[in-house]
Amino acid sequence: MDRFVTRGKRKAESTLEENVDTTQAQQSITILHNPIDNNPDGDGESTDIKLAILASLHPGFSHDTLLDLLIAHEGSVEATREALKGAQYAGTAKKKPSGITSQVSLRSFAVPSTTPDGDHGSASGATPKKPKLLSRKGATLHLYDPSDISTHTPCTVIHNFLPPLVANALLVELLEEAKTFGKTTFKLFDNVVSSPHTSGFFVGSDYELAEQKSAYFYNGARLSDIRRLTPQLEKVRPLVQGAVNEEIQKRIRTHHLYGGKKLKYQSPDPWSPNAAFVNLYDGPEKNVGWHSDQLTYLGPRAVIGSLSLGVAREFRVRRILPKDGEKDKDDLDPLNEGQISIHLPHNSLLVMHADMQEEWKHCVTPAQAIDPHPISGRRRINVTYRDYRPEFHPRYTPRCACGIPTILRVVQKKSENWGRYFWMCHAGNQPGKEACSFFQWAEFDDDGKPLWKKGTGGRTAGLNSIRGS
Repeated sequence: MDRFVTRGKRKAESTLEENVDTTQAQQSITILHNPIDNNPDGDGESTDIKLAILASLHPGFSHDTLLDLLIAHEGSVEATREALKGAQYAGTAKKKPSGITSQVSLRSFAVPSTTPDGDHGSASGATPKKPKLLSRKGATLHLYDPSDISTHTPCTVIHNFLPPLVANALLVELLEEAKTFGKTTFKLFDNVVSSPHTSGFFVGSDYELAEQKSAYFYNGARLSDIRRLTPQLEKVRPLVQGAVNEEIQKRIRTHHLYGGKKLKYQSPDPWSPNAAFVNLYDGPEKNVGWHSDQLTYLGPRAVIGSLSLGVAREFRVRRILPKDGEKDKDDLDPLNEGQISIHLPHNSLLVMHADMQEEWKHCVTPAQAIDPHPISGRRRINVTYRDYRPEFHPRYTPRCACGIPTILRVVQKKSENWGRYFWMCHAGNQPGKEACSFFQWAEFDDDGKPLWKKGTGGRTAGLNSIRGS
């Protein structure tokens, strides 16, 4: 073993023997754990040897589990071994991968920290510490446990959210509705494209339906197919509302980003969903690309409740990093640009929190294999409940020279104005139309309410307006 550790490069024809001697592996641990080999994303050779050592000492654990733990402990074989010794695992057998997989929480492998008082863990009421980022550039970290998801992403997940009969009834109802769903057509880089999945839009009352058809614009045009919430969607709505509000308060109390307070621009009002987009993914190849949800009618720091039904699929997230300047040296570390995959089984509620849309993008990737669901087969239904805030009704938001309401966006690429909101024309998103040059900075109070300029009405949202820039 030492000859594989001490030399710099291994010849192409050399391979690591599968039956690594346990004693040699133990003797090599102290050699491997050194400052120049403390990077979990160092060269592939170093990581391979570490994994071979761990596999020889802990043959009952899968390769992916060992890799996750090695990354979590910053490449230290010794620390990973200690975590594995303390883990409460029983019968962790290697299984042939399928469309639905599982993972034991990384909490099981955490080495307890000691407080100044000698207690393990954090003191009650202490400010939560910022966790070590596990995602790495060019790699996808798969998370399954709700605690890991909450710690390392802007989301929380509740598995088995609805009573089984309620979840199945909603799935059956929406599969029938989805037979008449359509694809969204829009313009992307001068090309006319259609969404890979189909969708439908639902609201809670006849008044809201009429308002949506007459006043609201999406992708630069009005929607024609708007429906009333179905009986099951209406039945589930208060359950989602209660769970999301509970998760919002829990995140404010426990997540390091919040520090016990809501985020700036986050609404202090209870989250009250009054609309729902329902998406159908009919087969493993159906997907939606990287994007952030529009904030135009939700306002800044929006929260969305997303319910998954039917076949399990991957929901991936990645942080958005400005490409220039020095907003935050830690946040700008290129190693932090990796993806995190959240596995969403049937009847799981995903809450996208207030730190999601402005700072992360998300997607649903095509799947190579899926495990069919007994009711939906290969189909997945996704319901995203949303809270349309009255102060962002199109009657108040600015209109451009095209005569339609503008959309609210946030600067995500340039560090100079990173995180700043603005209104812009969206007419050019429709095939055959061109956008005008309207641009206007948006301003809000700390609770995310628009600051309309006095004497001019809501149509000049914000305190600064620039045209032609």
